[in-house]
Amino acid sequence: MTGAVGPAGSITGRGMTMSDLVARDARLEPDRTAFVDVRSRRSYREVDDRVTRLGNALASRGVAPGDRLAVLGLNSTDVVEAWLAALRIGAIAVPVNFRMVADEVAYVLADSGARVVLCDEAFVPVVDDARRAAPEVVDVLTLGAGLDAVLAEATGTSTERPVEDEAAAFIMYTSGTTGSPKGAVLTHRNLYLHAFCSMATLGREGDDLVWMSAAPLFHIAGLSGMLPALITAGTTVIPPSGGFDPAATVATLANERVTSCFMVPAQWQAVCALPDLATFDLSRLRRISWGAAPASDTLLRTMIESFPQAEVCTAFGQTECSPVTTYLRGEDSIRKIGSIGTPMVGVEVRVVDDEMNDVPRGAVGEIVYRSPMVMTGYWNKPDETAEAFRGAWFHSGDLVREDEDGYLYVVDRLKDMIISGGENIYCAEVENVLAAHPKIAEVALIGVPDPRWGETPLAVVVPRAPHDAPTDAEVEAFAREHLAAYKRPRHVRYVDALPRNAGGKVVKKALRERFGRDDQR
Repeated sequence: MTGAVGPAGSITGRGMTMSDLVARDARLEPDRTAFVDVRSRRSYREVDDRVTRLGNALASRGVAPGDRLAVLGLNSTDVVEAWLAALRIGAIAVPVNFRMVADEVAYVLADSGARVVLCDEAFVPVVDDARRAAPEVVDVLTLGAGLDAVLAEATGTSTERPVEDEAAAFIMYTSGTTGSPKGAVLTHRNLYLHAFCSMATLGREGDDLVWMSAAPLFHIAGLSGMLPALITAGTTVIPPSGGFDPAATVATLANERVTSCFMVPAQWQAVCALPDLATFDLSRLRRISWGAAPASDTLLRTMIESFPQAEVCTAFGQTECSPVTTYLRGEDSIRKIGSIGTPMVGVEVRVVDDEMNDVPRGAVGEIVYRSPMVMTGYWNKPDETAEAFRGAWFHSGDLVREDEDGYLYVVDRLKDMIISGGENIYCAEVENVLAAHPKIAEVALIGVPDPRWGETPLAVVVPRAPHDAPTDAEVEAFAREHLAAYKRPRHVRYVDALPRNAGGKVVKKALRERFGRDDQR
């Protein structure tokens, strides 16, 4: 794009943003389908015009470069257009998890300092409640029909607003071990380079790329995965939110002639279990990928057998890295089954001990990263940012080992996290909430095996008064008020005291050994 001369002769607007990609595609392939959802099928020309109009509408409402725009909605093209409109005027998009309750939404709005919220009509009451603790929010616009009305009144004239590719594009909230969600700041360059490095690692699929991710759009997989399609003027299919329907998902793969698809292991397991899977025409499906949660060797073999025409890829990483850092390619799916593969192009890794010394191959250590795709830091959290980048490398919190061929295997999580159906549940956050219950003195959360979700949270509770322990129903009601559904404990167990080590830390390994078996729950 043409740059403008800034202070001291510097050139601004030298890079490209996601919004620029849409504008480019609208010029080169205006009639090609850009996005498909359950409500609409929009070409690049249509999307670019809507993004321009919404950007102008936001600017007229006082949204300026650097301001934060929170987006809270079920999967739809409207959500993506809201992001793109923010980026087009130099604002920062803040995707919000639609499963959160008002308290949790309020934290994200207040922490990010969001000025405007765009949300589905159904979430307006949640946002109204959340705004009481987020005074910087000055306007709330609704998606769907409400958004269409705003666009109809806005000008469609494009105004050049140069945006530096080093500027923040998204704040993606991911909870930390302190219990307070942290906003990972991803720049335009982070995401743009991630898309190119993924394509360089896996190979460009061609000019007929049709991408679908079964992840919700507020997940980094839903955001980042669509970028290669934007780069090549491909099509992004956005499935509906709500309960996962494997039959409907496969029908969409067939009907939309999807070429590349991402799902979490629990979703692939449900898809592979369909008795009529072989009757669908999935001949266009060339690559299937999984991540966000562990997958069993049995499931991986089933995926390979169920989709013989497609390359099966393991994608590993985290939100802070835009997100993928390593891939296990299709040809290694069986030979190195269980591995997370090797670093993708543009990512350097080390496996280190607590003192940042490299561990010998085969030994367990933390995997740390150096890459231009790694976030710039956590929003408004300098101490947490400094800790994450200690030693000039980004610390993942994942413990891995490296085999003799350089392939990596995850053996544990340094960060105290439960992964349930692809959702990250951070124990400290849930513990902090439950500890506020008047009948609870202490609580520890652990993950226990679950045949459907991989693992689910179990709360181990120390009652404040042994003779007046809270009931399961009381704990559930309290959690329902303050936590999203997927974070709530599915099981509660009561103990007189939590096991602790000499340093006073809870020994969760002992809790898993005691309560992790089916016969103990």
